[in-house]
Amino acid sequence: MTKLVIRKASHAGSWYPGKKEDLIKNLESLFSDKEFGPGKLPETLNQDSRTIIGGVSPHAGYAFSGRCAAFTYLNLFKERIPDTVIVLGTDHVGYGKVALLGDGAWETPLGNLQIDDELSKKILDTSEIIVEDRSAFTGFMEQEHNIEIQLPFIKYCAKDKDVKIVTLKIGIRRDYSVFEKIASDISAAIKMLNKDVVIVASSDMSHKEVFDTNQLNEFKKFDQDVIDAFVELNPKKTFSAASKTTVCGAQTITTLMLICEKLNSTKGELLKYYTSSDIKGGNGYCVGYFAGIIKV
Repeated sequence: MTKLVIRKASHAGSWYPGKKEDLIKNLESLFSDKEFGPGKLPETLNQDSRTIIGGVSPHAGYAFSGRCAAFTYLNLFKERIPDTVIVLGTDHVGYGKVALLGDGAWETPLGNLQIDDELSKKILDTSEIIVEDRSAFTGFMEQEHNIEIQLPFIKYCAKDKDVKIVTLKIGIRRDYSVFEKIASDISAAIKMLNKDVVIVASSDMSHKEVFDTNQLNEFKKFDQDVIDAFVELNPKKTFSAASKTTVCGAQTITTLMLICEKLNSTKGELLKYYTSSDIKGGNGYCVGYFAGIIKV
C-alpha cells in the first residue's frame, strides 16, 4: 500500500508565522487591517447556495501580500464555507507539466488540510493533460511557495469545518488551448460531484524595479490592464495582457476564468490592489498584489 503524502509546511516560520498561536494572531491582524486589508474578520452566512465561485489571491510573504489575500478569502467563505477549495498554482522552479496531488494532505501550523481524493480522481479520470505527480509538490519542489501560502487562509476561514483541498500545479505553458482543456476537465469533474467547490488562482502581479512615482504609476497601469480584463470576464484578453508583464500566474488566472466561465460566471470584481512599494514606501524592487472574485 502506498504511503499517503504529507507535504510539509516548508515556508512556515519565514514567509508566515510557524507557530499556531502566532499565525492566528497574524491572520487576525491581516483581516482586521483597515488601510490595506478588509478591516474585518471572516464570518459565514451559512447560505444554502453561493454566488462567489472563484478568486485570485497573491502569494508573497504575509507582511506584503497577506492583507490583499484576506479580501479574497473573506469573500470566498462569507456566503458559506465550501466543501473543497481547488488551488491553481503556478511555477517558479522549472516544472513543465500540469499535475495534482491525488491524495494525502498539506501541513499547516493550524492543522493539516486533506486532499479531496474523490475530486482529484474525477479530474484525473476526465483529463488527458493533468497527471498525478507527487514530485511536483515534494522534495526539491517544496521550495515552490505559491500554493502553500494560500493554505493557512483556507484553514483559518474554515473554522471547525473539515474543508478539503485539491492542489494543482500549472507549469509554464503559453498555449491558450491547454488552459481551455484544463478548464473543461476540471469543470466537468466539479459538475459530476454534489459538492460546494470554489477555485483560487494563486498569482502575484508585476515584478519590477521602480525608482520614482512616474515609474510606479506606469507599473500599476500594466497591472490595471490585466485587472480590467479580469473584471470584463475576458480570459483571452487577460492572458494576453498578463503575458506582456511579469505577472507570475498568467496561466492560473486564465484557467480560473475559463473554469468559472464553464460554471456560468457572470461577473468579475476587483476587491483590492496595491504594491509592495505602497506597503514599504520608497523605491526599489516592486511587486503588485491583486485580490479579485468571480460570481455567477
